[in-house]
Amino acid sequence: MYKKNKRNQLFAALCILCASFLQAQQKYQSPVTENTEKVASGKFKPTWESLQQYKTPEWFRNAKFGIWAHWGPQCQPEQGDWYGRFMYDEGGAQYKWHAEHYGHPSKAGFKEVIKDWKADNWDPEKIVALYKRVGAQYFFAMANHHDNLDLWNSKYQAWNSTKVGPKKDIISGWAAAAKKQGLPFGLSVHAAHAWTWFETSQRSDKKGPYAGIPYDGKLTKKDGIGTWWEGLDPQALYAQNHPLSAGSEQSITSLWGQWNWDNGASIPSVEYCENFYNRTMDLINIYKPDLLYFDDTGLPLYPVSDAGLKIAAHYYNTNMASHDNKLEAVLFGKVLTSEQKKCMVWDVERGVPDQIQNEAWQTCTCIGDWHYSRAIYDNNGYKSAKTVVQMLIDIVSKNGNLLLNIPVRGDGSIDEKEIAILEDIAKWMDVNKESIFDTRPWKVFGEGPIAETSNPIKDAGFNEGKASLTEKDIRFNQKGNLLYVSVMGAPSEDIIVKSLGKAKENRKIKSIKVLGSNEKISWKQNNDSLAIAKPKVMPNAIAVVFKIQY
Repeated sequence: MYKKNKRNQLFAALCILCASFLQAQQKYQSPVTENTEKVASGKFKPTWESLQQYKTPEWFRNAKFGIWAHWGPQCQPEQGDWYGRFMYDEGGAQYKWHAEHYGHPSKAGFKEVIKDWKADNWDPEKIVALYKRVGAQYFFAMANHHDNLDLWNSKYQAWNSTKVGPKKDIISGWAAAAKKQGLPFGLSVHAAHAWTWFETSQRSDKKGPYAGIPYDGKLTKKDGIGTWWEGLDPQALYAQNHPLSAGSEQSITSLWGQWNWDNGASIPSVEYCENFYNRTMDLINIYKPDLLYFDDTGLPLYPVSDAGLKIAAHYYNTNMASHDNKLEAVLFGKVLTSEQKKCMVWDVERGVPDQIQNEAWQTCTCIGDWHYSRAIYDNNGYKSAKTVVQMLIDIVSKNGNLLLNIPVRGDGSIDEKEIAILEDIAKWMDVNKESIFDTRPWKVFGEGPIAETSNPIKDAGFNEGKASLTEKDIRFNQKGNLLYVSVMGAPSEDIIVKSLGKAKENRKIKSIKVLGSNEKISWKQNNDSLAIAKPKVMPNAIAVVFKIQY
């Protein structure tokens, strides 16, 4: 047995050594240098194997709920998400709106939207204070989107919010507001895909009076002489001096199948990758974010470049250096392999896994469109407080956190309908927050019709809203000797909890109470279920939480 174990250990060691060697030998099409921004030395190296040393900090696992300001120039037109891409799609709704309000995209491109964005009514302190009162335990701001505009005084991107548009350091404003409220500060980075995302700006109309006249995606610095953007290089924004990706001219949605730089995606140049790398390193070094979110498959620009791996190693090492050699950083990526989930926190966009996850994870979603949409506002299309709270309960029962975006208008304000939704969330949290914060999953996440239905994640997520939770749906989570049983709605009859029958749960129950009520609750634990009498008082009909003490 001893010799066999020694052989197994030797074999395992050789496998690890081989994997490390192969990683070291990996050839990237667009590798980045560290001539300008150096990767901090420390525990983590820019390899997947080294990043697997990551452990999710307990503070994040306890926090459960964050709110996000996914805000930038694309909010100015109030025409919804991906405006900067879709405005170049001939005949599309955003193309038509843009032509009517700004001019034809051969004359007035996305850079004119940036010019129009002033953020005149932005009050970050007021907004972040509201989010904290609602129950947010961390706050996120968007540092840049696929539109490639940096929202801080960026050292490596002249197209930034201190020089164009609002002429304000947006990220510094958000950072100061979060610090004042004592909230961990997160930054989201989306600019790695500007290379392919802006390919629509290389197009031209196929019919009509502007047929064949190129949109503004190929303009040069020289073309700006005598214009408002004189001295700026449009290619630093649009990044379109490259061949188109496969299918780019034929389909507005082809990009979705190329998000991992596969399936015919145009490969970004070394110069482009190094610029993204330097900008992101600069961002980390200035703001030292507690959380960092990448809107990428795995890490940014992987597997084309090692930029993302170097950024991740630097982020972890610098965080440890500022926290007495303890890692307190949280890094997010999407569509992760099982090995990559050991390197960072898995983010699920607009979706929720249908089972408990072994590792901490996060859902990012929005009450409307990612960028502000006037149509959603006008048509009362926001998620309700009920939908948000029930989603939060479901996520927490599966070992996750919820990051919720509240769309911000171009002027920097949030509308009265959003505020009303937030106030309703706050009312539920005021009564029931102990069942959310500092909890961990129980042995099963829940029971009821939805729990018994398979609802797999598609790609990055996108399985939310398939079915509505009702009072027949129950979710569990625990804290020490306490078990929280959340009923998704106001019960209309006695509650039968099958998972808590004596046959499945042999711990002796000491007491059961409803959070937010002093009513004495009648209950009986049978062999096949726990029967709880319908409460006379329902503190909040969004979800009624029973606190069981053992």
